[in-house]
Amino acid sequence: MNTSSALTPAIRIKDLVKRYAATSKTAGKLALDGVSFDVPQGQIFGLLGPNGAGKSTLINTLAGLVMKTSGSVEIWGHDIDRDVRNAKASIGIVPQEIVFDPFFTPAEVLDNQAGLYGVPKAMRRTMELLRAVHLEDKANAYARSLSGGMKRRLLIAKAMVHRPPVLVLDEPTAGVDVELRRQLWELVSEMNAEGVTVVLTTHYLEEAEELCDRIAIINHGKLIANKPTRELVDMAREKIVVLTLDRDVAQAPQHESFAKCISTGPRQVEITYDKDRVTAGEVMSLVQGQGYAIVDVSTREADLEDVFVSLTSKPRD
Repeated sequence: MNTSSALTPAIRIKDLVKRYAATSKTAGKLALDGVSFDVPQGQIFGLLGPNGAGKSTLINTLAGLVMKTSGSVEIWGHDIDRDVRNAKASIGIVPQEIVFDPFFTPAEVLDNQAGLYGVPKAMRRTMELLRAVHLEDKANAYARSLSGGMKRRLLIAKAMVHRPPVLVLDEPTAGVDVELRRQLWELVSEMNAEGVTVVLTTHYLEEAEELCDRIAIINHGKLIANKPTRELVDMAREKIVVLTLDRDVAQAPQHESFAKCISTGPRQVEITYDKDRVTAGEVMSLVQGQGYAIVDVSTREADLEDVFVSLTSKPRD
């Protein structure tokens, strides 16, 4: 994955605000509240947040489907208000929903999409794209006959017909099986290796941690984190040590230095502690001080899910 940060950002968002108008049935909602961040060129960039956080509004703003209230957005250096044509030509959006005419063949789907973007017939690369997403043998089958995984791959090809340098994937693996998820990520990684900047939203945090160079988190319409993935994971202060003791535990050992201690088996306890206050060795000494001998020990480092839960569970300002 590329991490070229000296270049002009692939996407630049500054003070983005979107307030939906009130209706007779709903109050006006502030969906995006002064969001600012850059997406560096060549990276896989994660955009995370709970349901209703503002991710879809942000993506739909990039796609030109939602009109922002204020702020500025540039895609590949093109302002989405002043240079609409070039901004739209610089981005491909893969929606979460599967949307195309089921009576067209994959080749027709891509040809029609290329026509909508004004790509001359001589410059269309329908078979090249179908080959890239492993659908060459389905070029002339009706799209409705494709499996769910094939349809998702076709959506990615559809988003790339006009050669955009930026690809946005909105929950691309929602509801798919493990094997298909792996295939999709291999495809996305290949495209990124060829220079495409990828923006990814997902609820599978382990995927974001593994794939993304950098991650931004939105909550209640505000940007609450934007860091390289490793730095973000390192924000977690808590660690867990799992101890197997020499006898059955009637009541889990307790100490003020433990954030939490629970029994996970007749002779096993799981202790959560703040790594800034105490070490794993000190935790074990405290347990031994309560009369237990330790037979086995394992530790678990914090992961992106721990950080995500910690950040998004804080009360709204």
